[in-house]
Amino acid sequence: MTSPQISKEIQLAARPIGMPKPNDFRLETVTLPALGAGQILVRNLFLTVDPYMRGRMNDSKSYTASFALNETMTGGAVGEVLESNSDSVHVGDFVLHDLGWRSHAIVDPARAKVVPALPSLPLSVYLGVLGMPGMTAYAGLLRIAEFKAGETVFVSGAAGAVGALVGQIAKLRGARQVIGSAGTAEKVQHLEQKLGFDTAFNYKDESVAAQLGKAAPDGIDVYFDNVGGEHLEAAIGAMKPFGRLALCGAISQYNNTSAPIGPRNLALAIGKQLTLRGFLVGSHYDLFDEFAQEMTGWLESGKIHFDETVLEGIEQTPDALIGLLEGRNTGKMIIKL
Repeated sequence: MTSPQISKEIQLAARPIGMPKPNDFRLETVTLPALGAGQILVRNLFLTVDPYMRGRMNDSKSYTASFALNETMTGGAVGEVLESNSDSVHVGDFVLHDLGWRSHAIVDPARAKVVPALPSLPLSVYLGVLGMPGMTAYAGLLRIAEFKAGETVFVSGAAGAVGALVGQIAKLRGARQVIGSAGTAEKVQHLEQKLGFDTAFNYKDESVAAQLGKAAPDGIDVYFDNVGGEHLEAAIGAMKPFGRLALCGAISQYNNTSAPIGPRNLALAIGKQLTLRGFLVGSHYDLFDEFAQEMTGWLESGKIHFDETVLEGIEQTPDALIGLLEGRNTGKMIIKL
């Protein structure tokens, strides 16, 4: 088999001001070089967009490098190996790698993980429930927040890829009560009726603090933060003494063009003796085997439900990221090629 001569790729054309716009991206046709020693050629089947990508579009110092202007963006992808110069990865294998935002990728085997095709699940699960978002939920709840059975848990952004799993894992591990916030009535209904949250509310209906107070009048033990801002402030106010807050994301602030609204009540953390801990999932992959075994068992037994919002075509990748930042997804946002 000869290598495809081209790859369709999405490049960063301009750094966004506020919410990204379609013209911040550019679809390019790129000529692929010949495979080097040990390299593999992958036809991508599924791509992912994730909230952290918005920060990488800025030209500012962060925990990971910024995307370069006029170069192809990167992100998680699952694909099929079309050609291989590797002894460990073979033609026909399916691999997980980080060269998404393109139709074809030339990958060094060290950056690719061979994954098995699962009989009852799509390969896209390796970008969601069995991938980075699933690991984030698992490590964040159980290691960072030190969740224990019998506790009350509040999850913001609870209908997203991470939040939905946090709530379900907490229930499976014996939570007394799991509360979630979301941005539409349909998502609230989904959380309560399909995902098993005890209570959910639409943060647009009334202040988060008021609705959280009604849902948990006795307070909360754990807060899993995907949103920041008003949600974080409300959670601090509702925390019981010695409560723990796992700071995973702050999507409400990613497109800010002015100073963000921060928690104005942070001093409460002193008297309540709270633990607020930020984390990056990449620091916790020592838990991956444990996570994968337990999550696979939950999936096979039907105890965990996962959702995907799927857009088709490489050209839809920018709209998928914009849609994610606007909250148009339920569960994992996926691009199918």
